[in-house]
Amino acid sequence: MNEQENTQEENLEQTNASETELSTEEILNQQLAEANDKYTRLFAEFDNYKKRTTKERIELIQTAGQGVISKLLPVLDDLDRALTAMASAQDVESVKTGIELVNTKFRKLLEQEGLKEMNVIGQPFDADFQEAITTIPASSEEQKNTVIDVVEKGYLLNDKVIRFAKVVIGK
Repeated sequence: MNEQENTQEENLEQTNASETELSTEEILNQQLAEANDKYTRLFAEFDNYKKRTTKERIELIQTAGQGVISKLLPVLDDLDRALTAMASAQDVESVKTGIELVNTKFRKLLEQEGLKEMNVIGQPFDADFQEAITTIPASSEEQKNTVIDVVEKGYLLNDKVIRFAKVVIGK
């Protein structure tokens, strides 16, 4: 019986060892399943975040100009009134004054929004702010490589060039 007991004990030990191995394998499989679940949830969360931020960015771009356009509407109304007045006006001077007032109002509004007109006549040519259209002979040494005339005004928006000034420079 001794031999039989030893055999049973060995079988019992092997069974316990295999159960321990199985439980370790089961534990690892369970941890893997949890990690995969966390990864899947994190990936889905990130994908939702990307979609949400993309949608918000598109909405922001679409409505970005709304504030400025709303501020421009009174100027547009003034221009409409000026055009109506021009159609039946006998006094050219009053129409001219009205147009100048609308122009001043429009420029002040744009300045409030950060737009600045470049004043470049007489300044040295600077390729960072100006585009040379042509050159003309300079009448004096001081006019060489300086802006003689402006063909098209340049503008800065919050100190960033949004349109280069198209200029004529002396050579």
